[in-house]
Amino acid sequence: MKPRGKLEITWYWVARFLCQVFTLICFRFRVYGRRNIPSKGGFIVVANHQSFLDPIFCGVAATRPLTYMARDSLFTSPIFSGMIRSVRAIPISRDKADISTMKTVVARLKAGEGVCLYPEGTRTYDGRITSFKAGFGLLCRRSKSPVVPLLIDGAFECWPRHKKLFSSGPILVAFGKPLAPERARTMTNEELADWVTRTLRQMQHDARLRQGKQPYDYGDESP
Repeated sequence: MKPRGKLEITWYWVARFLCQVFTLICFRFRVYGRRNIPSKGGFIVVANHQSFLDPIFCGVAATRPLTYMARDSLFTSPIFSGMIRSVRAIPISRDKADISTMKTVVARLKAGEGVCLYPEGTRTYDGRITSFKAGFGLLCRRSKSPVVPLLIDGAFECWPRHKKLFSSGPILVAFGKPLAPERARTMTNEELADWVTRTLRQMQHDARLRQGKQPYDYGDESP
């Protein structure tokens, strides 16, 4: 795979700085667990999806550049498509197997880059974390990359999907302990998706209790 050019890397960090200023001005932004991001090599960040601003929160929180997989419908506008491509967004189809995109992502992971996924497939309707889709397990095995759970909390309250504009408020981003690729290879796609779902729900439960918030009710499901 062609390595990232110096101009692209420079622009990524400039864009990240601008997003950092935005988050500091508009939100009470806190990040935990950055030490759980691998210092080198490819890694997969698997996050819950609360709002349109999630990629900004993830990029600002991470200490290494991330490539984002985004639904292909976001790339229909030439201007918006060019903007999100410039900060490492890659289109992926939600309606069919996108082999070409998967090969591109695996190549980036093998080249030592980080990739951010939102396996719920869409923004939450009520703040709860829905069961993750299992397709990302193939990426983990083929790239032999660790999986880092990433919790986003507060973004749903600030910008639920039924509102047109966001409001200010506290945003918490927390990186969980990575799952080693050796362990991921022993799991089926469904087992891996279930592990990440349960891990993030427990992280969400604990984080909301620490903030004095009411945890979400998952009924008979974890936590």
